[in-house]
Amino acid sequence: MKTYNRRTLLQLGASYGGLGLMSAFSHRSSAAEPTIASRAPKSLRYRPDLVAPEAPKGTEVIQLTTDTVPSCHVYMEAQIFTPDSKRFVLHRSAHAHGSDKNDPAHQYLLCDIDDGCSLSPLTTERGVTAPSVSPDGAYLYYFVNETEVNGGRLMLKRVRLDATGRETVLVLDNGVPGTGLRPSQIYPLSTISLDGARLALSASFGDGQTEDAPFGLMVFDVAKAATELILQGQTWCNLHPQYSRSTDADAGHDLLIQENHGNKANPQGEIVTLVSVDGADIHVVRDDGSAFRTMPWGRDGNEHCQGHQCWRGQSEWAITSTGTREPHGARLIEGTALPDAGHLGLKTLGAVRNDLTREIHEPDFYHFATDIAGTRLISDTGPMDQRGRVVVAKLGAPGEGVLRDVRPVAHPKCSWLKGAHMHPFLSPDGTKGFFNSDESGVLQAYMVTGF
Repeated sequence: MKTYNRRTLLQLGASYGGLGLMSAFSHRSSAAEPTIASRAPKSLRYRPDLVAPEAPKGTEVIQLTTDTVPSCHVYMEAQIFTPDSKRFVLHRSAHAHGSDKNDPAHQYLLCDIDDGCSLSPLTTERGVTAPSVSPDGAYLYYFVNETEVNGGRLMLKRVRLDATGRETVLVLDNGVPGTGLRPSQIYPLSTISLDGARLALSASFGDGQTEDAPFGLMVFDVAKAATELILQGQTWCNLHPQYSRSTDADAGHDLLIQENHGNKANPQGEIVTLVSVDGADIHVVRDDGSAFRTMPWGRDGNEHCQGHQCWRGQSEWAITSTGTREPHGARLIEGTALPDAGHLGLKTLGAVRNDLTREIHEPDFYHFATDIAGTRLISDTGPMDQRGRVVVAKLGAPGEGVLRDVRPVAHPKCSWLKGAHMHPFLSPDGTKGFFNSDESGVLQAYMVTGF
């Protein structure tokens, strides 16, 4: 799902030293004693060696998983937390961008922070993918992928977070109604609307014979057990769909989506080329397929969307990570949607945007997320920064402010191999951060607190 749109990004930041970013950090020593770890099961590990030297006093890093198979967080944009920030979902026998649908060891686990970060299994089926925790924290929704090109089935299920009350919401075994198209190559991320009524999920609709067959976005109505295909086409191969978290009833139907221009796929729906030199652009669309809009980012020959973006909390603003040739850097830009005028990106008439990193020399940000209030941000830095740091920052007023109080909190010592990307994110209340690392030789999930 990673989309790098320039050679330096494809080299995973090899040309970004991060020195300018580091110059903005305050330097504070950390002599924190374990707090969560002291009352956690022995399988957890307090990791003072992964606390950044510059982190605020009291910062601690907890290794949440110690499995012999790779374990990790789902993804920084995934809706996997309960609203009280006390429980969340991660998975075992997986990598940073998903899992193998044929792996019998893959499953989703519930992590209960108040119970010493205990882990309990939520799924047992083979092929589980694309999880979303309902906004009220009552259910885990997930898909069971038994699809194949021109066949198989896709099931939407849900289970209570105590692993009881498991039920099948719907089964899609004859294609999407009214289209004659059958999904396969199921995308590993789903998204759920704030009212819990709808989920969106993307897939390939390759038929095994046609080059560059369409991909598309499906919307599932939970109460009606119905499915609708709202987008389809060659360019929708890497959608990163994200429902707006706005409490406004109308805005709650908006989906943030990514379009990969120039991608190529084989007849089985496997991606051969992810994006062309013109780069991806980011859009907003209602979940009935109407009101197609554009985010004012990239596509001017200088600024390219990396392929990561998220809503800024519950606001109408969204943030993306970019790569720019001049001035050099990997930036974070926020903006609001406006009517599409032909995939012009930042050149779209009426563009409203704000460079959150404009006061940082050669910013070096890649994967990131905000809290639900949209006032705090977490990100990783590039691999040339001692193989990357996890940093936190405060956000100013939307459309005006810049990142403030930027400081490292963790030094994950990650390899930066694609399957082990750090993908940091925050709990909804912004008090805890989460990231992946393969520093032990096996990918594991970590938490950072006290910052």
